[in-house]
Amino acid sequence: MSTVHASIQIKAPIERVWETIMDPNQLADWVTIHKSVSDVSDAPLHEGSTMRQAISVRGVTFRVHWTLVALDAPRHAEWNGGGPAHSEAVIRYELASDDEGHTTFDYTNQFQPPGGRLGNAAGRLIVGATSEREANNSLSRLKALLESK
Repeated sequence: MSTVHASIQIKAPIERVWETIMDPNQLADWVTIHKSVSDVSDAPLHEGSTMRQAISVRGVTFRVHWTLVALDAPRHAEWNGGGPAHSEAVIRYELASDDEGHTTFDYTNQFQPPGGRLGNAAGRLIVGATSEREANNSLSRLKALLESK
């Protein structure tokens, strides 16, 4: 399993950060590998909500079916994803606020490619440092989006 973790401090209230990251229609505004979202089950999102997302990594488009499995607004969300060839992913959002109205956003993505050890090795070659770079770029875009408002 491959794990990517990124963190950023945003000069915005925790509720505004939460509303943005939990709105599937705003994924295109900040997630760099996002291509499209469809079949969002309902709004507002709750445990059990689902959506389909198309993402692009190194020019290859993957479709992932996400289920929101844990939710503690506005501090924690966890998504489980199923992708092509039985690949799996878990994404966690952890948010914390400080006395000055800033929000720290911790993002974790765990990805399990298909194929056991061989799949893990191939996944590291295909995705490699791209995942960490894209996670950091996405959080930077989120920061810019929220701090410009």
